[in-house]
Amino acid sequence: MTHVLKLTAALLLAPTAWAADPPKTNLMDFSTPALISGDAAKKLMDDNIPARVWKLFPASKYTFISQVEGGMTSSGACVVTARVMLMPLTPTAKAVLFRPQKTATTFDTLPAATAAQCATLAQDKLKEATVAVVSSLVKT
Repeated sequence: MTHVLKLTAALLLAPTAWAADPPKTNLMDFSTPALISGDAAKKLMDDNIPARVWKLFPASKYTFISQVEGGMTSSGACVVTARVMLMPLTPTAKAVLFRPQKTATTFDTLPAATAAQCATLAQDKLKEATVAVVSSLVKT
């Protein structure tokens, strides 16, 4: 009877033992809210940073910082600059230490754009900058 209980317990616990914990991420955003929200920027970066990056650069020691700036000019053009940086954290306070390990900056302009088109351009440029940093860290 005890063997049956042990086997049942092992089978019930097995799926949780096999499930891999998702990598912990550390993302910060300092973007203009009119172009992209902080949550949207973090989600976009999280979607484009593979787990193997977090194995090489653990969230306990590093953070990715994004910054999307720009907007509409008086002539109706949309100007966007997106920057993504991999930064180390200080060992004791876990504060960001401004010594970028990798940085990528992208920029573009879209003449006669609407606010929605400008927001889409901001997302595209942030994705491009994130992929550029990731590709410099690991083979994709």
